[in-house]
Amino acid sequence: MAAVARLTSATCVLYRILNMDCPTEEALIRKKLSSLPGITGLEFNLMQRVLTVHHALPSTESIEQALRDIDMEPQRLEAGIPARGGEALPAASIPWKRLLLAGGLAALSEAAELFEMWRAQAALSPTPLWPGGWSLPEAVALLCALAAIAVSGLTTYRKGWLAVRNGNLNINALMSVAVTGAVCIGHFPEAAMVMVLFNLSEALEARALERARNAIGELLALAPETALVQQADGTWQRMEARHIAPHSRVRVAPGEKIALDGLVVEGHSAVDQAPITGESLPVEKTAGDTVYAGTINTSGSFIMESTAPASASTLARIIDAVEKAQATRAPLQRLVDSFARYYTPAIFLLALLTACLPPLLGLSDWADAVYMALVLLVIGCPCALVISTPVSIVSGLAAASRHGILIKGGVFLEKGRQLRRLALDKTGTLTHGRPRQTDFLPCGSLAEEACRLLAASLAARSDHPVSRAIVTAAALPESALAPVEDVAAVPGQGIRGRIGGREVALGNRRMLAERKLLSPALEERITALETAGKSVVALHADSEVLALLAVADTLRPESVEAVRELRELGISTVMLTGDNPHTAEAVGRAAGVDAVHARLLPDDKERIVRELGREGPVGMVGDGINDAPALACAHIGFGMAAGGTDTAIETADVALMDDDLRKIPRFIRLSRAVYRIIVQNIVLAVGVKAIFLVLTFSGQASMWLAVFADVGTSLIVVANGLRARRL
Repeated sequence: MAAVARLTSATCVLYRILNMDCPTEEALIRKKLSSLPGITGLEFNLMQRVLTVHHALPSTESIEQALRDIDMEPQRLEAGIPARGGEALPAASIPWKRLLLAGGLAALSEAAELFEMWRAQAALSPTPLWPGGWSLPEAVALLCALAAIAVSGLTTYRKGWLAVRNGNLNINALMSVAVTGAVCIGHFPEAAMVMVLFNLSEALEARALERARNAIGELLALAPETALVQQADGTWQRMEARHIAPHSRVRVAPGEKIALDGLVVEGHSAVDQAPITGESLPVEKTAGDTVYAGTINTSGSFIMESTAPASASTLARIIDAVEKAQATRAPLQRLVDSFARYYTPAIFLLALLTACLPPLLGLSDWADAVYMALVLLVIGCPCALVISTPVSIVSGLAAASRHGILIKGGVFLEKGRQLRRLALDKTGTLTHGRPRQTDFLPCGSLAEEACRLLAASLAARSDHPVSRAIVTAAALPESALAPVEDVAAVPGQGIRGRIGGREVALGNRRMLAERKLLSPALEERITALETAGKSVVALHADSEVLALLAVADTLRPESVEAVRELRELGISTVMLTGDNPHTAEAVGRAAGVDAVHARLLPDDKERIVRELGREGPVGMVGDGINDAPALACAHIGFGMAAGGTDTAIETADVALMDDDLRKIPRFIRLSRAVYRIIVQNIVLAVGVKAIFLVLTFSGQASMWLAVFADVGTSLIVVANGLRARRL
């Protein structure tokens, strides 16, 4: 608890470090900064090259100087979202020309050595000797090798020296020792080729990782930087989106991207919301409808009123969530990172023993033993293993966000494959959350149209959801409604008033019973409707029942398909609701869920989810504040974001941006696919190293072949991880 208190009380500072690409740099930075007094916590986002330092220091000068001491140039970022407002992440600078020159020199060194070997085998006359007894080809091989190492490897040597000086053994230190050792035992061309191939692999890996980093860049590019805003004098002026205040009036032209979240106040159009919600078809928008930053106005022009600044838009929160998700390590990733932390020193120790023990025991000469040890150092590079998980996780997060599924961390993406039970709230989750009139049954002497007019006129004087559903179903203009006098609400029963001098009422079964209007035949019809999950109100005037009106919260059309897909994935479903058992059973039966629990309070929902969790990983889907306790105690909480975007994005582990339940089985399939990709990458990385360890000790491996295999493995692992973006 003391550590938590220190962390929460500390100041937070963010840095972008462009040459912080992999756990090699993370380990170096962590070791350096952890030794500074006043540092209370470090967070690394390697994919976005962002370092977060929690500290209790009067200034950040010592932090920045410590980073510069290890060749990590820090760029200060504002606290919050690192790449907010369209700021693109700079691409890695790759020295292709220098690598090409170094590769040519290494090839020339190899050619000179091959010529010398051919000359010696052909017993040709000796070539002119260089000072010290060197032949010309041997001298050329040495000089070209040293030049290739200098051109391509000075950065590697510098990083290796910084690591060793700070008590850290990383791949740069291993490679520096391997190349230097190869030169010392006379393997000049091989030493040069190892250094060139190593730096080429670093460059290719950096380029491949840029594709994974572009997942955030694609999100940032969704929102335009400017918008047309109405000024105080009524004129329209184009302004930067980040400077537009809430409640500003913004004009959106056809084909234009929307810069801010807002409400349409004038005009109508169809908006492509796919970048935010994943919906495949444009959505019609009229006055009063919500629009999101980053979506595209496809046809008409409209004026909207902004509801939030650019930094707090739905898109901005999505970007924030995805970036934070990249910084959180999934369990499998933490396991790999822990393994890699001990793996590199273990390889170095094994190489040292390989170089010393066989010659000391008379089992090998020093040259062969040292060469074998150098091969071990080369193949000991852990990059392919370490990068196998984060690339796959980030690609999966990007794929999900592009389809309207916002996952709050790699841990939840990995947990998704383990779900075996899913609890679903009813109202607003399985159903639309808005009552709709489903039946209108005249049963008196008055004509149906006259009954509809009376019901709508009286219901229009109430703001109850059932009354609003009746008014909406009547579809009558306000001018067509009859005037109502002496309106009064009857608590727990309904509403009454006088229309045309006649007392008219809309009420439930209890009102009918108190007024002695509930005949056995009428009660039978009401019971049949209630058994179907509908709420029934009766329209009656004086002592005559004129009509029965049934209202129900209708099932979302996609709910049935979602439940069916979940069953196919081996996941059982449970519906939780505070509604009455009749309605709950009807909705559950229509949706196809496996079990129904009705008349539940928020605490009851939490209790049931906890009980389900004891039998295995359980998810919870909800949309309201009353679902928060159950969402919090589930292994994964799914939030319906369209109905309550702020709450869902902030509190849920996974937010469904368009409230489409079919995205939950898609999320689970994505989780399972990403896990398979991660396992494939780990098996490949570990398998290649295991094979080369065997080849090394059997004398079949060479240094350049080890580098070539490591380069190939890294690239295959990255390419395989990027496949998740297309899932």
